[in-house]
Amino acid sequence: MNDTKIFAAFALASGALFNLAAQPPPGAAGGRGGFVSQFPERPRADPAVVARGRNVYDTNCSFCHGEDARGGEEGGPNLIRSEILLRDQNGELLAPIVQNGLPDRGMPKFTLNTQQISDIAAFIHSFGISSRDPGRKRPPSIVVGDAKAGEAYFKSKCSSCHSATGDLKGIGVRITDARILQQTWLMPVVSGGRGAGPTAPAKTIPITVTVTPDNGAKVEGRLGRIDDFIVTLTQADGNTRTFRRDGDSPKVEVHDPLQPHKELLRVYSDKDIHDITAYLVTIR
Repeated sequence: MNDTKIFAAFALASGALFNLAAQPPPGAAGGRGGFVSQFPERPRADPAVVARGRNVYDTNCSFCHGEDARGGEEGGPNLIRSEILLRDQNGELLAPIVQNGLPDRGMPKFTLNTQQISDIAAFIHSFGISSRDPGRKRPPSIVVGDAKAGEAYFKSKCSSCHSATGDLKGIGVRITDARILQQTWLMPVVSGGRGAGPTAPAKTIPITVTVTPDNGAKVEGRLGRIDDFIVTLTQADGNTRTFRRDGDSPKVEVHDPLQPHKELLRVYSDKDIHDITAYLVTIR
């Protein structure tokens, strides 16, 4: 069996990001059935761009896809051998996946701009690839922040809901892997979901909803689906209820306990994230 067939079989078996049916972009090698016919050779990227990409990757991607992009313990596939990234040149194929997510595969969407995604692509492309994958080469520890600065940021942004002597007491001991720790506080709904490991939260934190029909009888439960036309919820007794929506009728109140985390995702700088992680590992 030649290298092309070996790679095609491997890509199908390993579960690349998703099966892209479109033709490869200009300049990318294409093979029969939409698979690349050879491992791409790329010019060496600017080290500063690769470093930026590594920082963004460490913050947003390493928990699921591994520090070296070769797959993570939480179920994320190998990105280096992903068909999408083999075709990708500068993040143009990666961007729609990152920005829209793959909900059916447990991947959330991320609010990253095209430059950040291009930097991530440059970091992933910086790993060599051939018909034989070399041994894993893990980047240095992600604990590179300033713990004092992280403590100050925590007190200003997080202490209204969390406490180092309360709900977070001993977190630096309970979660010894800094990657898991960082993802746990940064995006707890992801780390507690599909593929959660033994040191991650036991389950995702549910989003609940209260629906108040025109007759005033409130109905509460776990949110299943909501759009401009319907809202579906599951009550405590297991019954599922669906309500048709017409503007503001019925009144719908969504209660997402992770909303503060989601709002802060738009605010954090990479430095903030690394500083907070550096602080949390010190909490014993």
